[in-house]
Amino acid sequence: MTQSLDSFKCKKTLEVNGKAYTYFSIPDAERNGLAGVSRLPASLKVVLENLLRFEDGRTVTADDIRAVAKWLETRTSEHEISYRPARVLMQDFTGVPAVVDLAAMRDAAVKLGGDPKKVNPLVPVDLVIDHSVMIDYFGTRDAFTRNVELEYQRNGERYEFLRWGQSAFDNFRAVPPGTGICHQVNLEYLAQTVWTKDENGETVAYPDTLVGTDSHTTMVNGLAVLGWGVGGIEAEAAMLGQPISMLIPEVVGFKLTGKLNEGITATDLVLRVTEMLRKKGVVGKFVEFFGPGLDTLSLEDAATIANMAPEYGATCGFFPVDRETLGYLKATGRDPQRVALVEAYAKAQGMFRDAATPEPVFTDTLELDISTVVPALSGPKRPQDRVNLDAVAAGFARTMADEFRKAEEMGRRVAVEGRTHDLGHGDVVIAAITSCTNTSNPSVLIGAGLVARNARRKGLTVKPWVKTSLAPGSQVVTDYLAKAGLQEDLDALGFNLAGYGCTTCIGNSGPLAPELSKAISDNDLVVAAVLSGNRNFEGRVNPDVRANYLASPPLVVAYAIAGSMTINVATDPLGTDQDGNPVYLKDIWPTTEEITRLIRTSITDDMFRARYSDVFKGDAHWQAIKVEGGMTYKWPAGSTYVANPPYFEGMTMEPKPLTDIENAAVMGLFLDSITTDHISPAGNIKASSPAGKYLADHQVAVADFNSYGARRGNHEVMMRGTFANIRIKNQMVPGVEGGVTLKDGQQKWIYDACMEYQAEGTPLVIFAGKEYGTGSSRDWAAKGTNLLGVRAVIAQSFERIHRSNLVGMGVIPLTFKDGESWQSHGITGTERVTIRGIADITPRQMMPVDVTRADGTSFVIECLCRVDTLDELEYIRAGGILHYVLRNLVRS
Repeated sequence: MTQSLDSFKCKKTLEVNGKAYTYFSIPDAERNGLAGVSRLPASLKVVLENLLRFEDGRTVTADDIRAVAKWLETRTSEHEISYRPARVLMQDFTGVPAVVDLAAMRDAAVKLGGDPKKVNPLVPVDLVIDHSVMIDYFGTRDAFTRNVELEYQRNGERYEFLRWGQSAFDNFRAVPPGTGICHQVNLEYLAQTVWTKDENGETVAYPDTLVGTDSHTTMVNGLAVLGWGVGGIEAEAAMLGQPISMLIPEVVGFKLTGKLNEGITATDLVLRVTEMLRKKGVVGKFVEFFGPGLDTLSLEDAATIANMAPEYGATCGFFPVDRETLGYLKATGRDPQRVALVEAYAKAQGMFRDAATPEPVFTDTLELDISTVVPALSGPKRPQDRVNLDAVAAGFARTMADEFRKAEEMGRRVAVEGRTHDLGHGDVVIAAITSCTNTSNPSVLIGAGLVARNARRKGLTVKPWVKTSLAPGSQVVTDYLAKAGLQEDLDALGFNLAGYGCTTCIGNSGPLAPELSKAISDNDLVVAAVLSGNRNFEGRVNPDVRANYLASPPLVVAYAIAGSMTINVATDPLGTDQDGNPVYLKDIWPTTEEITRLIRTSITDDMFRARYSDVFKGDAHWQAIKVEGGMTYKWPAGSTYVANPPYFEGMTMEPKPLTDIENAAVMGLFLDSITTDHISPAGNIKASSPAGKYLADHQVAVADFNSYGARRGNHEVMMRGTFANIRIKNQMVPGVEGGVTLKDGQQKWIYDACMEYQAEGTPLVIFAGKEYGTGSSRDWAAKGTNLLGVRAVIAQSFERIHRSNLVGMGVIPLTFKDGESWQSHGITGTERVTIRGIADITPRQMMPVDVTRADGTSFVIECLCRVDTLDELEYIRAGGILHYVLRNLVRS
């Protein structure tokens, strides 16, 4: 409830079309003591408004609010604030375990003598089921129908559980499978830019804000909605009314000037932005875009840039409200009164951007002339590794030489059993127009359709070894591609609709044809995937594919035709026409005017209204699911998808005192850029892995293993899947890929070794390099770490979300001093580690880490404790954020 103390006398009424809205005026707060706040970046104005509205003298004080104004002097801050987002967004990979945790908390509340009803979302929660569809069928007219049927067969237990959650929890809605991806459903329908709530007899208006359990929640920043990704455990706390503890962030301003040249896509632009910001270093910071270049970008272009914030490392990539915001809200069928409110509110708050808007004060800035952007891809394994289109083939050759040590094999081709074609290094075996970054943007999808049309007219076809797929983020995409007559052209090249969901980008690419997979495996071929997503980490897309490239949808089509990364598609022919003449990329590339004309004639607001008119109803499959259970869940015996997790076993109302970490063994030594995919993969489960063996022992056939992502509701599978990525490299076992470690001199699966250590009562630590935990906001990367018995992770640096998740699970993150690393200290993994003083730790204090070598010699490393705030310290003391919240709920 809004019960602000209103120390700065800024609670006012705004009238829009005869309707009155209560709001907290930033200009009035400036006049009443917060000098200069009109010069804040728009994103920080959203944070300031949040504090003004929730000022209660306890979680938010007048000094907290003054600290935001003081930020203007230092442009950075160590001041901790409590921030409350308006809502929570989840996708099913992270949503299922979040609802599992809520169900487990209800059980625990009963055992502690509390009311299970208190474990209930206090803010609106939307869960979009979008990460479970896999590309088993492709290139046929019935691919979508068959993939959806298979999705329901595989995920029946999960979907039954979510239907229970939909009925058991208030403020909880589920968007059924086959609708679209959470980010695009959010952009096109859920987000309002300005949120409203009726309370105490008045309608309160305030900025639309959220946290989401997918790191690409930031896509909606393009619509001036402040949101970012958090782990499931943070999201659960937020939905249960726990404020998010954070330091007032630094805000890096990114000035855009100029205009995209003919033939350049928004994907080319975002890959350049990602490269620049990752080089700049913006982890844990807000990025806000400004400058005259914004006037040349569509809202969808802005959303494409905002979506990639996790790839450039920022908390968010924010765009202020402007004319394009209002135009998009109208074009997507929003209520006219809401659009009018957005305009009036933004102008009243000084949050509306136009040509006359003065540049805000930023912590730091950088600038890009958009006209300098050239066509590009990113790869072969990191989103920030941008390569100009004309240098991709040469770059792949260097990768073959430097990483795979196969320079001499370039050009070697092998026979494929049962097929009339051969296969070689660099061949593109997956070409996927997948959702998320690009399917929010009609310009690149219409562009892809036009490339397909032009290629088809010239008689070009896709190479027979390429697995093609189209998985849009919204059903509206299907409508406008059909209306433009382009779906037929895409179908002709094998880009038939295969599903609405994350698919290839999350690792749900489905298997390659068995004969292709065999040829790749038997001959150790380095083959490639080209996808229009945002993640290309090694081991993520497909287990057979070691080189993965991000590209715009039109280039995905082009590479499907070329069939190889060894072809320079910028200058070499893609193929030949009906008369045997060479056809080049320039011959089939559409003009900007062609794309713009089709967008104007093919997309209407009625499409959005029709598709979202009954978005929560679902198809016949969804409606046929039976709901069982009441206030608490009736856990199904023997389920390998959903199980009651062990987090609250033996929990008491008073937490046990913290203890030092004594004589811990080293579980892993890792290098830089270990991703959450490395720590907790989302894709295939190998039959020979601990998780595969567990499923086999429970009579699950290999064909029914599904994926780690789909099984996140079962801790037994996920514990065994922690550090199980097939490409992870534990430097304790040099030269070996996969989830293994050394224990007593023997190579073992990490899970097996950890269980032996737990039986012996030995705690564990991990040493790592820079950017540990980069990538998706994957709570199981922290949950699994905790359940394996790891008490601390010592790294050179952490990615924001994973550090927070570790704290949320009671695992202590520590960082080396600048210039130090586990390598510089000569650590080999045979050492024992002791960390004392944990009972008395304070946020961000230096802590001594005692390391004893196998020969008995020892030394001390001074590390920074990355428990950053007092709230985080409370979570550590409670045993984790969920334990902290649960005890408070029971006490209340």
